[in-house]
This record gives sequence, C-alpha cells and structure tokens, in this order.
Amino acid sequence: MAQDNIKIVLVGPLYGGNIGSACRAMSNMGVSELRLVAPDASVDWDEAKKMAVHADALLAARKTFNALADAVADCIAVVGTTARRGLYRQHAKAPREWAGEIEALSGRGPVAIVFGREDSGLSNEEILQCTHLVQIPSSSQYASLNIAQAVMVMCYEMFIAQGDFEPVKEKSELASGEVRSRMYDIWREYLLETEFMSDDTADHMMAAFNRIFSRGVLTLDDANIMMGVVRQSRWARGR
Repeated sequence: MAQDNIKIVLVGPLYGGNIGSACRAMSNMGVSELRLVAPDASVDWDEAKKMAVHADALLAARKTFNALADAVADCIAVVGTTARRGLYRQHAKAPREWAGEIEALSGRGPVAIVFGREDSGLSNEEILQCTHLVQIPSSSQYASLNIAQAVMVMCYEMFIAQGDFEPVKEKSELASGEVRSRMYDIWREYLLETEFMSDDTADHMMAAFNRIFSRGVLTLDDANIMMGVVRQSRWARGR
C-alpha cells in the first residue's frame, strides 16, 4: 500500500493539540508514520494524546529528529508545504496537482510531506531541501492553515489519488419512466381529492411537482415511499 510510504513530518511543532489532531487526521486517511523535527520543549504531550483520540498509538510511535535533513534522509521525495510566496516558492502547486505524482513516487519509496512551524512555517533553507512544494488554496485574507488542518488536506488528497475508496452505492434501482408516471398520476388524483388544487390549476401545479422531483435522481424506493404516503393518507382519512 503506497500510503505506508507517506511520512508526515512536522518541523518545530509548538502545540500538543496540533500534534495530536494531526495524528487523528493521518489515521483517518490511512497514513501511519509521524516524524517530528525538534519539537518545542513546552509541548503538552497529554494534550497531544487527548486530541489524537483513537490515534494515540500512532502518536506514541512517533519518531523524533534534531534536523529536517535527518528526518527525510531515507526519502526519495520531500514535499514541503508553504503558505508564503517568494523566490524559492514559485514552483508550488495545489495538493491535487501534485497528488498523482506523489502517489506514484510513494509506490517506489518513502515520501515525506513536510509541514512548518505554526508561527513561521518552513525556512528558506528547509524549502531548499524539498523536491516538491505545495500551497493549499485558501483565502488571501488569511492564507495560513492550522497545521492539523493542512495535514488532513494533504493526507486526503493522497488517499483519493490512491483510488481505493468506494463510496456507498444506492441499493435501490432507479425508478423507470413507467413508475414515475404512475407516481405522478397518484399524486395528481390525491391533490385533487384534497382540494389542494383544482381542475383548472392541476396542470400548472403538477408541472411544479414534476420540477421538484426532477432535481434529483429518483429511485424505485423513493417512488414507492411517495406513493405510500398517498395510500396511507387515504386510509387514515377513510378510517
């Protein structure tokens, strides 16, 4: 699994809450290795464990290094994240633009995704150690993301690029034209019965009704429920 080769590297993290939240994000997206570079001495590890929730084992297995060069020494690619622009950062791309290439590289060896300090990001010297640069799209009013949020965005893009996720599929088959027509006819009769509309406004009202139900894919289950509402209402009225 290529995700096994994704290494999340936090440089100089200041807050335990951010480290723990990053672990939770990593665990959500199937990334299992955290590397820390010179974490601040004041980091609250109890807070980190609290924010990691069920990813506390990932937090406990973290690896700590004194310098970025040491943390990425075994990596075939180093992806730096930056919110700033400048001479050394002009080749930055959005996560989705790099995701396919990074995913392919992670199939060949370890790939580090590097996040800078909460207050100042990565230095120019650290940027120069990166083979790829990523800038997560955000508002120009406040471009800098919380580090755990940035970790989630990057891990999510790597997870999607892997192509293994299968969304839940609709169990019910789609309603046929015949079923939809029958449903509309039942509702037309019912709305006339209840005097919600009259004969001279029925065509207009049913056109609106049709427009409402044409806004989404109608399944057989959907149609049966809508027809069941009418049947039950008629039964209740008769009772």
